[in-house]
Amino acid sequence: MDEICSSKRRSQGPVMAAGKKAAEGIKQEDGKYKHTVDLPKTAFSMKANSSVREPEIQKIWEENQVFKRVVERNTGESFILHDGPPYANGNLHIGHALNKILKDIINRYKLLQNYKVHFVPGWDCHGLPIELEVLKSMDQKARNDHTPLKLRAKAAKFAKETVKKQMSSFKRYGVWADWNNPYLTLDPEYEAAQIEVFGQMALKGYIYRGRKPVHWSPSSRTALAMSELEYPEGHVSKSIYAIFKVLKSPQMPSGLLQEFPNLCLAIWTTTPWTIPANAAVAVNPKLEYAVVEVESLHEHVLASCGTEKKELGVLLKDEKKPFLIVASELVPKLEAKWGVKLVVKRRQLGSDLENCRYIHPIDNRECPVVIGGDYITTETGTGLVHTAPGHGEEDFVTGQKYGLPILSPVDDNGKFTEEAGQFSGLDVLGEGNTAVVKYLDEHQLLVMEELYEHKHPYDWRTKKPIIFRATEQWFVSIERFSHTTMDAIGHVKWVPPQAENRILAMASSRSEWCLSRQRTWGVPIPVFYHMQSREPLMNEETIDHIKSIVAQKGGDAWWYMTVEDLLPTKYHDKAVEYEKGTDTMDVWFDSGSSWAAVLGKRGSLSYPADLYLEGTDQHRGWFQSSLLTCVAATGKAPYSNVLTHGFALDEKGLKMSKSSGNVVDPRIVTEGGKNENEKEAPAYGADVLRLWVSSVDYTGDVTISPQILRQISEVYKKLRGTLRYLLSNLQDWKMDNAIPYHKLPRIDQHALFQLENVVKSIQENYENYQFFKIFQILQRFVIVDLSNFYLDIAKDRLYVGGSTSYTRKSCQTVLTAYLLSIVRIIAPILPHLAEDVWQNLPFQYTTDYGAIAEYVFESRWPTLNERWLALPVEEIDFWENILELRTEVNRVLEAARTGKLIGASLEAMVHIYTSDDNLAFQLSKLCAAKNDADTLNRIFITSQAEIIPSLENQHIVNIPYSGECLIKG
Repeated sequence: MDEICSSKRRSQGPVMAAGKKAAEGIKQEDGKYKHTVDLPKTAFSMKANSSVREPEIQKIWEENQVFKRVVERNTGESFILHDGPPYANGNLHIGHALNKILKDIINRYKLLQNYKVHFVPGWDCHGLPIELEVLKSMDQKARNDHTPLKLRAKAAKFAKETVKKQMSSFKRYGVWADWNNPYLTLDPEYEAAQIEVFGQMALKGYIYRGRKPVHWSPSSRTALAMSELEYPEGHVSKSIYAIFKVLKSPQMPSGLLQEFPNLCLAIWTTTPWTIPANAAVAVNPKLEYAVVEVESLHEHVLASCGTEKKELGVLLKDEKKPFLIVASELVPKLEAKWGVKLVVKRRQLGSDLENCRYIHPIDNRECPVVIGGDYITTETGTGLVHTAPGHGEEDFVTGQKYGLPILSPVDDNGKFTEEAGQFSGLDVLGEGNTAVVKYLDEHQLLVMEELYEHKHPYDWRTKKPIIFRATEQWFVSIERFSHTTMDAIGHVKWVPPQAENRILAMASSRSEWCLSRQRTWGVPIPVFYHMQSREPLMNEETIDHIKSIVAQKGGDAWWYMTVEDLLPTKYHDKAVEYEKGTDTMDVWFDSGSSWAAVLGKRGSLSYPADLYLEGTDQHRGWFQSSLLTCVAATGKAPYSNVLTHGFALDEKGLKMSKSSGNVVDPRIVTEGGKNENEKEAPAYGADVLRLWVSSVDYTGDVTISPQILRQISEVYKKLRGTLRYLLSNLQDWKMDNAIPYHKLPRIDQHALFQLENVVKSIQENYENYQFFKIFQILQRFVIVDLSNFYLDIAKDRLYVGGSTSYTRKSCQTVLTAYLLSIVRIIAPILPHLAEDVWQNLPFQYTTDYGAIAEYVFESRWPTLNERWLALPVEEIDFWENILELRTEVNRVLEAARTGKLIGASLEAMVHIYTSDDNLAFQLSKLCAAKNDADTLNRIFITSQAEIIPSLENQHIVNIPYSGECLIKG
């Protein structure tokens, strides 16, 4: 690097006022050259002012019905993204925002792609949470006096008010939808369509009534489906080991009782309260069982178990000491747990024990030993399973095989009934459970009691444990159409692909669906019961008649109309013999019928929908209930594609909760205000929230926090600044000023090549729903590649090249292409920013089909320009070299600036040497370029740039650098 001799400036353009006089602000010099410079100018604000500007833009869209207008103008195929209904019982959380914004990004992209997009927003309006909210709002007198119709009226009012609030929030996120015609599951036409689906399934024999154990919620006083359960960590049950005395019977293995007169079956259970309903003890026929004798007690072992039973007298009395039957494999474990020595006296297979008899531990009934299934293992317990068909699914199956009684002495509130004798009135999950354990202990049938931590189902609404309880319910027999369901799943495209395995696992594990609910706020199951025989009356005629009534009057008609009026005419003379059923349908059946009630009933819609999009938890919820109802009724899935997203967590990956103070409220994000920690949060606006949605890989759980939002906001500001720069340098632009492609400087042709590659890549990622990749591309391209290179070196061409100069027009040609492309490719994600830019365009844009696009979504997606993409490979490689070289030049310039050898880069002259003759030739051509745009000194923003043939006779100033780049001052 040569020593700096003097400061040289380029001769092109005016020299701006500088030096001491300019610094002192001498008045006669003010504005002297202003008229010679084309400075950027635009009304587009650098500040988003989102709390004002975004609502203004939304008002423009609404007043001009832009969504409807674009859909009507589009000539392409129909695109239906069917909206999964959020529940109408509270304010929206960040998960709602994530979900609806993802949907809106897809819909808006499809609009730009000329699709006729149909998006009908929906709400789930029935069910227990709303009913509980209504009951909570009443005083005690009102609760006592309420009738079903009064409750339903209040519930409907509550749901509709919530829908309005949630709709307002969704609109604030910038979501486009048919807001004037949403679907609500409480609408009469929706309820009628749901009853129609129910009827189709019932008439095919898929729906039946039976008495069997179901998940029963004492806290909600209703049956629950599997999708309404959750399994919180840390549930602890009081488990017990107990013994049941064996009786002599003809089926007893030869000489067993003679050899072991005081023989007992040892069982283990985590639900002692089900012992009164015991009907059998089940064994695994393939397991080996041992008759064991108890010999000695090991106190130190017993103490280490932490058991509450400090004496195992029931096992150790000298007289009538019991012999026990347990699984052979479990003997060592039981010795350690009980603190006794168990001596094996005899072994036999479980199959040998079938039909042995024992005395029921409480009411002295004679009960059998039965063969159970693979659920009997040696992982826990004793290998013998206490069986109560009225309180367990597997127990029920075994009971059906042997004709066992289905005992369930428990009422709706989870309390023992009179059938439970001395335990009547006690809460089975509380004092009732304790009382049963105490009874066994007092009658020397209790071996040991201990705490046992395990997963137990809870009511996901009340957050309280449920029980298994046999009741009369309506069920869907899923296993009857399971093969068709599995086949339908395989014909759907799942995003991400692993979602298919999840839905397959969940759907294949269900044999039935408990459909009935013992609640008031819901769609009635359209059935009548004969008052004497209790036989249900439900056929095609009765269902169709009720459906037509509900379509006109709504579901309330079931409660206020008489049986005679609800029945078809042919049944009027028998109406006095029947009464209405009081059960309502599971709310998952409500929302799961939306394919029929919405897609099947609105003229512009049809099923299967192009896309369903919800959180991953809906594999057990809406995705599954929609699939099952549609397959059962029509034989196919209601959707062609399903996309799932994860949950929103805080920046540490923790679940959000008010108690943790880590909740990110989408309303606070958009409008500002005090957050959970009472700290004032800025108003970022909807577009920053939407930009965050686009930045995360939603296929897994996603994170959000104030810090993350600040970072996203900075990206938004830089993007907005770039668009403002483009606008401001096109203030005088007219579309017919464009320079033909073949006449553009090389740098401009390369810039258009880069642009088209970006547009193409972003389009591919929109098509694949990989929005986080779009975010990454935009961030790198717009902020780094564009701002730091092309726009940086274009300033002289734009400001001082002359308003009508060729190089300025060629640059503006490129800037116009960049502006029109970038604003459209970001529009699905940042619609407010895109529309704000569009409304500030200094020229009108005419679409390929000849119409003036007044709004950005009327402009269509940028047409891919194959000519721009066809840049020769050698030209592409050359510009890659230029970009690398410029990076090196900038590094050396910065070193010179740090060393105070130069001030601005224009005070430097660059000498470049390369041993690559071809590259040297190409660089020399740039040095001698006829237009200012392609010259090396323009690209490096230096006064001069020369290619030198060798490094000989070059005086190098001691500035650290690498490569063969010299700077001459």
